Amino acid sequence: MTEVPMTPDVDAVVVGAGIAGLCLIHRLRERGCAVRVFEAADDIGGTWYWNRYPGARVDIPSLDYMYSFDSDWQRDWQWSEKYATGPEILRYLNHVADKFDLRRDITFGTRVTQAHWDNDAAVWHVRTDHGDHVTCRHLVMATGCLSIPKEPDIAGVGQFAGETYYTSSWPHEPVDFAGKRVGVIGTGSSGIQSIPLIAAQAAQLTVFQRTPCFSIPAHNGPVSADKQAALADEPAYRAAARASFGGVPQERTLIPTFAVPEAYRQQRYERAWQIGELLETLNMFSDLMSNPAANESFANFVRDKIRAAVDDPQIAMTLCPTDYPVGAKRLCLDTNYYATFNQPHVRLVDLRTNPLVGITETGVDTTGESFDLDALVLATGFDAITGALAAVDIVGRCGLALKTKWAQGPSTYLGLTTAGFPNLFFITGPGSPSVLSNMAVSIEQHAELVAETVAYLRANGFDSIEATPTAEAGWMQHVDDAGSITMFPQANSWYVGANIPGKPRVFMPYAAGVDFYAAACADVVEQGYLGFRLTGPAGSRCHDGVVRRLQPDVQMVLEMVAAMNPPALESLPVEAARAVMVETNAARPPGPDVGEIVDGGFPGATGELEYRLYRPASPGPHPVVVYFHGGGWVLGDAASDDPLCRDLCVRSDALVVSMNYRHAPEHPFPAAADDGVAAVQWVADNAAALGGIPGRLAVAGWSAGGNIAAGVCQWARDHGGPHISGQLLLTPVTDAQPHPSYVENADGYGLTAPLMQWFGEHYGGPGDDPRRAPLRGDLAGLPPAMVVTCQFDPLRDEGNAYAAALAAAGVPTEHLQARGHTHLSLTMVDLVVSGAPLRAQMADALRRFLAAT
Repeated sequence: MTEVPMTPDVDAVVVGAGIAGLCLIHRLRERGCAVRVFEAADDIGGTWYWNRYPGARVDIPSLDYMYSFDSDWQRDWQWSEKYATGPEILRYLNHVADKFDLRRDITFGTRVTQAHWDNDAAVWHVRTDHGDHVTCRHLVMATGCLSIPKEPDIAGVGQFAGETYYTSSWPHEPVDFAGKRVGVIGTGSSGIQSIPLIAAQAAQLTVFQRTPCFSIPAHNGPVSADKQAALADEPAYRAAARASFGGVPQERTLIPTFAVPEAYRQQRYERAWQIGELLETLNMFSDLMSNPAANESFANFVRDKIRAAVDDPQIAMTLCPTDYPVGAKRLCLDTNYYATFNQPHVRLVDLRTNPLVGITETGVDTTGESFDLDALVLATGFDAITGALAAVDIVGRCGLALKTKWAQGPSTYLGLTTAGFPNLFFITGPGSPSVLSNMAVSIEQHAELVAETVAYLRANGFDSIEATPTAEAGWMQHVDDAGSITMFPQANSWYVGANIPGKPRVFMPYAAGVDFYAAACADVVEQGYLGFRLTGPAGSRCHDGVVRRLQPDVQMVLEMVAAMNPPALESLPVEAARAVMVETNAARPPGPDVGEIVDGGFPGATGELEYRLYRPASPGPHPVVVYFHGGGWVLGDAASDDPLCRDLCVRSDALVVSMNYRHAPEHPFPAAADDGVAAVQWVADNAAALGGIPGRLAVAGWSAGGNIAAGVCQWARDHGGPHISGQLLLTPVTDAQPHPSYVENADGYGLTAPLMQWFGEHYGGPGDDPRRAPLRGDLAGLPPAMVVTCQFDPLRDEGNAYAAALAAAGVPTEHLQARGHTHLSLTMVDLVVSGAPLRAQMADALRRFLAAT
């Protein structure tokens, strides 16, 4: 049934008059929309209205934490400091509100309590605690990510007879701690900012710490001349911010931590420490938030700084975080926080060794001591990201409550909408960059997208827009993928809701970056609002689908390569293509260290060939893996898959011997296949001399090397040996005929269909010969197999077919399907982090194949 829309009171109701709410008023007005804003506070400011505690500052440079739509701001506004205080930010917001006449659409002191969707009328019915009932076409929740204070889970919290203050709702008038015994519970961002200033007033300060936080010095002061000069071309500067990882202009570093000498690493750490910027610090090295060893290296640097700042070694040790990665909880910026604990009237109480019992009438009790206090400060944080949304009774289509839908964790499309709730928008909601970014940039991007979408609907005769379940599920998978390749989810932080008892543990922000996120949103719009159903009086339109299916780090690599615009390999002479491969390989991360690498030679089918042996660091002898490299029978050598061979060696604890073979076009089919047979025979005969265990041998290969490995298994079965315990086939060539994935994944994913055709033409061979097309051979009686196929690979379907055919022939077969990966990506050790769990499964298969019986 087609809905019959009514005329609402306003086009949009916006909930919240902080940075997001003010931006929405401006952007929606630009589009000719009537707007009504409800704000629970008595004035504008949002987070900055409530958070007035001593030392409250933004942790993004002031010049980056501002609206881009005020293009002539320098005429009537100047920031006084690198990091503005809360009061200065409030003055700025009031300045903008007055300049653009934003207050006239805001109702203050009024809290939205209920919003129900009327599907027949295509409007939201919004009600407030003052009895307002407003209808609107669009409901925009600009309620903020840190706006609902966490209720302290501390016994007796209301019993204290002294002064009690919450950093999340600080009094508007100054608080005087002079001459008082003050206790602070909580050492997160607000605690770290306020403790030095409270210590400067209090006669005695006791800090109760549950979990220490990593913090770096802010080095606050006047805005630098370099920063001001960077804004000479302000449009370009703001565009660069939106094209950056975190919303502040900077290029993503491509350098891994351990690709540079130790001395350089320490210099880079020290430089970031002296700069004192959050996003600069997280961007020091490309793997800081993905490689545990890299993360620990920087964490040790910070711990050394803490120990250098704090005189008492025991206090310093208590202040050093040790049980979560640096950056996995929001990195704090401070002014003399650690040095504060050198003052004789400041005491640190470690609640891990002296647990908190509760708050009493006179102070705080722990298991070992009672503390009498005159004032208590609770810096206990917020119900972050979803708390403010859950505080409103939001009901969508078919009576579905948002709290019910999100009972197991939030689910959104683009962090902006959710299926079942038409015309409902979340500004910096779960599943968007939000708290991992410069919020000002992320807010503006969302506000502009909402305004653009509302205008598009109106211009095209639609009244409602709603995410589809398919698009939402795909986006949430992408959000999970983006988080899983980082170390952000590894801390019990408010990023995952760990600070709220009973809240589902879900990593909520989008970790792939502001730039990747904005590109995804742009793609959605450019594809006719992909993943949305648009409905109006004349009917509906839906272009359903998933906007991001590649693993985020795979997509990043593909975009980096595309930006370099390399020539297609098939357009080059063979020798030139080989030179390109050598040059490309030289720039990749080396892979993990192994016990020993030995280069040698062996007798191929017609002459001497090279091998490279990778020996584990553990005591030998070891089982043996004979490995064949990729390269379409044309490119590569015994060392060309070096990082992958290292990785397999370390993970499987096996001796990996990478065997070269003759290459086309100089040596067409069946030269490579014949050399593969010779290689396995030679390694089997010489296993003991190589440091291997005779009789415990598996084969492995990637791409054309997988083709050789599969063919060798068939040959060994037919010729009575050597015994092969298992076969690991990574994206193998198994057929000489193109399958449908050659069309689906023809271009754009590294290995292309034209390049495969070029390889095939050079190598040749009859399509029904099992050495060229193992899928066409007799598969019964072959060794146990793991076949790995990748979603975005021209070879995917023939690999799938081979796995199915092996299983049908009775061969114990494990088929590992790498979602979101390409033909090349699983071999990109220490570059494509999402491939690591899959390589672990590959190594586990080798261990099973090679286990002693």
